[in-house]
Amino acid sequence: MPRPLRLGVNIDHVATVRNARGGRHPDPVRAAKLAAEAGADGITAHLREDRRHIIDSDIERLMAEIRLPLNLEMAATDEMLAIALRHKPHACCLVPEKRTEVTTEGGLDVAGQMDNLKRTVGDLGAAGIRVSLFIDPEPAQLDAAKALGAPVVELHTGAYCDAPAGAERAAELERIVRAAAHAEAIGLECHAGHGLNYETVGAVAAIPTIVELNIGHFLIGEAIFVGLGNTLQRMRAVMKDARAAARGVS
Repeated sequence: MPRPLRLGVNIDHVATVRNARGGRHPDPVRAAKLAAEAGADGITAHLREDRRHIIDSDIERLMAEIRLPLNLEMAATDEMLAIALRHKPHACCLVPEKRTEVTTEGGLDVAGQMDNLKRTVGDLGAAGIRVSLFIDPEPAQLDAAKALGAPVVELHTGAYCDAPAGAERAAELERIVRAAAHAEAIGLECHAGHGLNYETVGAVAAIPTIVELNIGHFLIGEAIFVGLGNTLQRMRAVMKDARAAARGVS
């Protein structure tokens, strides 16, 4: 039975625009509600240490006001762990974080940080929060995620999306295909995200062992021109068509 492909919508950059001027507009919680109406399966929000976009009150309101599962992206710090345990979102995706980066620049080095991550993964899991690790598509990182007891990995698709069309992008796509297959082989649920747009999403959506895509910056940027509902509906259509074509369904 073919597995459905979910779409998680990251609303961080609605908050980025709000914070550029201050005040309450545009409201990321309103964006989450519009995303739900347009067919999103979940909402993702990254509460960074410097609060550059999503802020604490956004998380409080998202938990109180939306019906979709909330995926809280966070660094594995004591502060973020305490916030997650207080709110108990549906899921927490652990990501690397550097204060100087504009956006997440790569996957979490799970293999090199096993000792540092063990308590965070364990405490989140014990609280009933689904733990996901944002990693580069490398077998060693997948094996380390499995060893830590995380049930989900999210493959970083940035290198694939940034690569020029042609042989280089094809090679990056093959890394993702192999990693997704390995994730399934060792019993991990596999998600993917970062940098995906209408041009790049189809090939990733066609990978049958990936069950969720998380997309944010592109969707929010396109929404400026055509509206969030229209943007999400088109993205869902591209994902659906790619998945169907991969199964040979006309």
